[in-house]
Amino acid sequence: MSITSPDQKAQKRVRAKESAILFTISGHPFAIASSAVHEIRSADSLAGSAMEIAQSGVTKVKHLVHRGNRSYFVVNGCAHFGLKTARPTLVLILRDSPVAILVDKIERMTDIAEPNPLPLAFEGEERRWYRGLSYTDDVIMPVVNPAGFLTRHELRALEEALHASRAEAHAELSGTVAQ
Repeated sequence: MSITSPDQKAQKRVRAKESAILFTISGHPFAIASSAVHEIRSADSLAGSAMEIAQSGVTKVKHLVHRGNRSYFVVNGCAHFGLKTARPTLVLILRDSPVAILVDKIERMTDIAEPNPLPLAFEGEERRWYRGLSYTDDVIMPVVNPAGFLTRHELRALEEALHASRAEAHAELSGTVAQ
């Protein structure tokens, strides 16, 4: 039989922590692992480099932004989460995916406890959107899954729309030159 001291029991209850960025969209709090975010920019600073994406069928994405040698589909956080429309001021550019998210503001960076699993009340696409729930400063907030902003199907539709618009632009340019 194994005897566990009170100190050992307390150590087992301590949850792992991770660095997170706390942000809001339409007044609702969210968290994302800071390791998932490559860069935070003003939405206005990207306006000149944003390319409009027409008729992709993915209504939450209207623009593509080029940063360095990479391109990012800009996901409107309000549209993604089904929240009241707000005027986002910042863009979170994700590290390991071609996604940038429009958000209202960054509250702060902090360490949060490893997220608790989602309750069964979270169904369908919500289970893809969130990694779990975390409790910080008397607020329970969802911790977003960076891979949950665009499905493979949505990415494919966006790539096809982008390819079609580039082909159309090339055809227009070729037609102009030939005249």
